[in-house]
Amino acid sequence: MSILTVSADHRHLEQEGKPFFWLADTIWSAFTNITLEDWAYYLKRRREQGFTVLQINTLAQWDRGESPLPWAPFALAEDGFPDYSQPQQDYFDHARQMCRMARAEGFTLALVVLWSNQVPGTWANHLIPRFAIPRDQLTGVLTKIYDSFDEFEPVYVISGDTDFPTEEANEYYQAAFDLLAQRGFAGLKTMHLRGRLTDIPDQFARQMDFYIYQSGHNSSGQATTYLAAEVLSNREPRRPVINSEPCYEQMGYSHNLYGRFGRFAIRRAAWQSLLSGACAGVTYGAHGVWNWVSAGLRPTLALGEAFDAPQPHQAALHFPGAWDYGFAREVFDTYGIGTLVPCQERVAHTSPEIRIAKTPDESLCLIYLPVNTQLTLNGDFSGRSVRAYDLASRRTAWLTPTFQEGVTTLPMHPFEEDVLLILR
Repeated sequence: MSILTVSADHRHLEQEGKPFFWLADTIWSAFTNITLEDWAYYLKRRREQGFTVLQINTLAQWDRGESPLPWAPFALAEDGFPDYSQPQQDYFDHARQMCRMARAEGFTLALVVLWSNQVPGTWANHLIPRFAIPRDQLTGVLTKIYDSFDEFEPVYVISGDTDFPTEEANEYYQAAFDLLAQRGFAGLKTMHLRGRLTDIPDQFARQMDFYIYQSGHNSSGQATTYLAAEVLSNREPRRPVINSEPCYEQMGYSHNLYGRFGRFAIRRAAWQSLLSGACAGVTYGAHGVWNWVSAGLRPTLALGEAFDAPQPHQAALHFPGAWDYGFAREVFDTYGIGTLVPCQERVAHTSPEIRIAKTPDESLCLIYLPVNTQLTLNGDFSGRSVRAYDLASRRTAWLTPTFQEGVTTLPMHPFEEDVLLILR
């Protein structure tokens, strides 16, 4: 399996010269929490669903579920926090075995190097400062990570859930980039941003091969799905863009607000991202899988953004939204879509939640319609076939467009939930 590359138009990813759709699953806490038997089952299921990438933290995820397993990347000091001078080889051997199994199933690994709680001055480290890696031990930690995982040709995600608050924090991230360059690493590199953040320092944007953002789990911030895509797809230097952390299925709203993101909400997040400039792919997350919560054990070791309790992984792995995300990859593969260009000016409607994009040659036009309505488009689309995909059930219907006085009208579709319209 060859490493991923960036397309010549800097809009999508490729593998062996063909478009590669980044359909990732969020499994940050895999290396500490999952038995090899559970891992084998997990890989089989996600492969069946069409996933291509696994997003994993190389070190211990701070808000993972409690685990009876012995895996920890570093010995613990007397205060119970990691002693970063004492790596535990058993942990890295176990993680490497998991990587071999994932690669054998055809997955690309996206491995986080430094989660924000381990970097001084970040929002997460302010909550529990003792997690910070001492500066004089940083090179040793980075070297251990790269020595352990380079052979699997991963995408390195230099930062996790990061902001850029101080020069000290930025120095940690730069050290991670610099060491990769010194080692001659040829794979892709990126940074995972804190929720709703789009302001990347030029220093790092120049070193990233693609931009990823998270629209996240804040119930009032879901417009970030398309707003962040618009910002990052238009910034320089131009890079492919991915929403690598939309709202997770059955995640409670952040800051312990009452409510959860259901199947419709996560579908909406995916398609609004894909049609607004973040067309290189999308990441799924199931609440209970990303933190790998086991029945009967504490759901989390640290609160982080304070989410409501998850289902155990035995149930969360089977949430239906994972199949919906697999369908997004199927659409891109079936229609041979590599790049989509937003064309929002075509929608004669006041709601920005309706998103529209076209292929560069304009042979296809895709529209995400979250709520049923008669839709008016600026321009003549009357000569095109219009197929409506009911995203909840996969039923399809053919619609007949009409053109008059400079606008095309698409009638209401016959379904009850959100649809993807493909004009061909």
